[in-house]
Amino acid sequence: MADEVILLDFWPSPFGMRARIVLREKGVNFDRREEELLSNKSPLLLETNPVHKKIPTLVHNGNPVCESLIIVQYIDETWGPESPLLPSDPHERARARFWADYVDKKIIPAARTTWGSTGDAQEAAKKEYIEGLKVLEGELGDKAYFGGDRFGYVDVSLIPLYSWFYALETLANFSHEEECPKLVGWAKCCMQRESVAKSLPDQHKVYDFMLEFRKKRQAK
Repeated sequence: MADEVILLDFWPSPFGMRARIVLREKGVNFDRREEELLSNKSPLLLETNPVHKKIPTLVHNGNPVCESLIIVQYIDETWGPESPLLPSDPHERARARFWADYVDKKIIPAARTTWGSTGDAQEAAKKEYIEGLKVLEGELGDKAYFGGDRFGYVDVSLIPLYSWFYALETLANFSHEEECPKLVGWAKCCMQRESVAKSLPDQHKVYDFMLEFRKKRQAK
């Protein structure tokens, strides 16, 4: 019997994009279900993720898996062991997890504040965001991907943010290309992969969403 794989998702979420990318990297057929996070969460989401009530939530043969990086590791361990996303060496594996955690704790929060704020708060967040990207650029160095020649765990963790680049640049008046050219080159390389290109939404669509979200929040 074929696996039943359901992904509860929200299209502009970089966390949801991670799950989409890895499922496609591994060639897993899945039923992607869009959640109305801002208004009405589905009964399935509330049932399968009762603690956080957040996407992404992966439901594999009725068993839920929550939190994007945990989902990525679950998919990596469950399907396609011949092409692992995490290195086999324990130290390299720990290093990859460190940088994915850095993305979650430093980069994404600063990016959110950058597009969601104005004035001094936005300038401070933008500075923190760009500094964080420069640290990642230093870790990337001259490699094709963060793990070397193979697309892997850190790449999956960070590349969804590429769909936010246009919105961030437009709302905060800066250029990723000028600040972090190697990182932009890496992102364009990742976008050559079908799994990534199919999973990331159009940057202008993301900008429109962020603009509308900001207006609604400011109107409250």
